[in-house]
Amino acid sequence: MIILLLGCSGFIGSHLLTRLLKKDNYRIFGWDLESKKIDHFLPSKNFYFTQADVLAKDSFESLKKQITDVDMVINLAAICNPAMYNTRPLDVIKSNFLDVHQIVDLCATHGKWLIHASTSEIYGRTLSSYYNDNYADKSLYILKEDQTPLVMGPIRNQRWSYACAKQLLERYIYAHHYENSLDFTIIRPLNFFGPEMDYIPGIEGDGTPRVLACFLGALLNNEPMYLVDGGRARRTITSIHDAIDAIEKIIERPGVSKNKIYNIGNVNNEVSMKELAEKMRSIFAKLYDNADYLNHPIEEMDSKIFYGEGYEDCDRRMPDISLAMNDLDWSPKILINDILEETIRYYLKKHNKL
Repeated sequence: MIILLLGCSGFIGSHLLTRLLKKDNYRIFGWDLESKKIDHFLPSKNFYFTQADVLAKDSFESLKKQITDVDMVINLAAICNPAMYNTRPLDVIKSNFLDVHQIVDLCATHGKWLIHASTSEIYGRTLSSYYNDNYADKSLYILKEDQTPLVMGPIRNQRWSYACAKQLLERYIYAHHYENSLDFTIIRPLNFFGPEMDYIPGIEGDGTPRVLACFLGALLNNEPMYLVDGGRARRTITSIHDAIDAIEKIIERPGVSKNKIYNIGNVNNEVSMKELAEKMRSIFAKLYDNADYLNHPIEEMDSKIFYGEGYEDCDRRMPDISLAMNDLDWSPKILINDILEETIRYYLKKHNKL
């Protein structure tokens, strides 16, 4: 099987390469802007890497020729940094819709199966949050791929720029399916965590990455762990290994997985951001063998200060994963404490703290 993998050096892409290149039945043409996470794969006889912007004129022509020879296209490329959603919304919208829709066009033109990584962000806020339901009625907060309304905040809350761009791309993909018989599979990830997930602020880069890296950076840099708006938002945490299991099954089961949308998450690993900070602090103290970290400061901060004007959070993401379980014979197995311990241990070793 020949795969064109866009975003092959990202968090999900690098883990997917690790899995697929263990087998001899895959040839993978990978594209990304850098190769830092996948340099060790460059000598592989089944991996062909292009370090380039796929939308640059010369690159795009090469991509068009290459796409005719592959069996499927897996798109993992995106800007998915919450700190950018309301501070650089034009870049976010451009990257997640205006650029990528050309890839969808190519897949439709050449009749190639497109596996696209979308986001659980497209669900927006739950209906519970608008009804002040306090989650008494599960139908108001359980997220179902083909039934749940996609509810975003007002335009001035530019935090939804990412979610809206990704939702529009999903609709564009489905429109190509409807009008041009494009085969597709859309994956909606729910908080994939694991090694190489993100950069650690103050150590590996500047700015504000996603929550796990922010909390871990605070622990490594001996700074407070900040809870945005009190850390009330709830998320389900999924091991990257469980996620790759699901993606591999999607690839291997085209008969059932084509033209479907899948929530990929772990409903057993739901935590508030406050609970996540406390768990990470405790695991860090154990791995670092320093009980002082059990009392590492956790402070609350207003989202307008942390992320800037125009930020609004979604309250809860509890997915219905029955479609993935039934179609793919898949279920997530790794519990949150094990996910966090593996990830924290990885970064401690990487930065010579263990």
